[in-house]
Amino acid sequence: MREEQHSQSHACAGCGVKLQTEHPEESGYLPEAALNREPVICQRCFRIRNYNEASSITVDQDDFLRLLGSIGSTDSLVVHIVDLFDFEGSLISGLQRFVGNNPVVLVVNKVDLLPRSVNLNRLRNWVQKQAKAEGLRTVDIVLCSAKRNIGFEHVIEAIEHHRKGRDVYVVGATNVGKSTLINRLIHDYSDMERELTTSRYPGTTLDAVHIPLDDGKSIIDTPGIVYPTRMTEIVPRGFLQALLPDKPIKPLVYQLNDQQSLFINSLVRFDFVEGKRQSFTFYISNALSVHRTKLERAEQLYADHRGELLGGPSREELDDMPAWTRHSIRIPRGAKKDIFVSGMGWIQANGTSGAIVDVYAPKGIKVLLRDSLV
Repeated sequence: MREEQHSQSHACAGCGVKLQTEHPEESGYLPEAALNREPVICQRCFRIRNYNEASSITVDQDDFLRLLGSIGSTDSLVVHIVDLFDFEGSLISGLQRFVGNNPVVLVVNKVDLLPRSVNLNRLRNWVQKQAKAEGLRTVDIVLCSAKRNIGFEHVIEAIEHHRKGRDVYVVGATNVGKSTLINRLIHDYSDMERELTTSRYPGTTLDAVHIPLDDGKSIIDTPGIVYPTRMTEIVPRGFLQALLPDKPIKPLVYQLNDQQSLFINSLVRFDFVEGKRQSFTFYISNALSVHRTKLERAEQLYADHRGELLGGPSREELDDMPAWTRHSIRIPRGAKKDIFVSGMGWIQANGTSGAIVDVYAPKGIKVLLRDSLV
């Protein structure tokens, strides 16, 4: 009985969910024998930490929006973490509506993935422009890499400067590096021994985790919101490692004539339909492969070789994913544009004479034309 109470009143130190010993299939489960472990973490966090496995419990979208909505009635600083590699896919749409008048610091993670030649000031201006177009007002924009520990002192400085003795809410989509960042904050701000569970799998933090600060306030880590419009949410879990770059991207440049097609593994097809000969630069994970063919042969090539010669996921796994939708995109003359595919990266159009391209991607995945990032 005492142990049962112990588990009922405790939250998992890794993901914040309420612990329980009764129902293995539900969130917060841990075997009774594990109650004496320090720190006390649920079985799911234990597996992620020790075996890099994940179970499929995720936070419900409505619960997440309720949690976001409650921030508006507090007086706090909101830190919104986005993934530079998936900027439009990881920005929380309508965040301004939820946070009310609370100031927002936009932390742009994973800058280490871009080629070193990229000018950081230009990058910051690009982020500011895109955020503004999405209706997000920010008091500060900080570029960093939580994993490589680049620019992290600027994140701390920005939080200190704008916090003014308030609680800090950290919000972000899944897989943007939120837990890595929070662990750094725990390390810098608090004498707590625990670390949050970090993994490559979407939706790792299940409940709001309160991290006490020395001045009696808290950092509140919220669950990662799951956006099914991102490729990272729909590929098989075993394929995430190939999709998510973990070192600087080596851009791939292709000189194309119109009526040529390129496949990115078996996940995306890019057709250069019409335009003068020009080059396109692919900014995708180095673990993915690109195959070139003639447009007239593309359909047959895909039918014969998807999941095999064209690269994973396997045929069976592809059958479980949504069928392709075609996005027809007109690239205007004289404009530097990217064709962005959420969760996979982007293709920069380098020509100035304009072009018409078709992009085939799984139904529901966000595909759009934007101003060039690089």
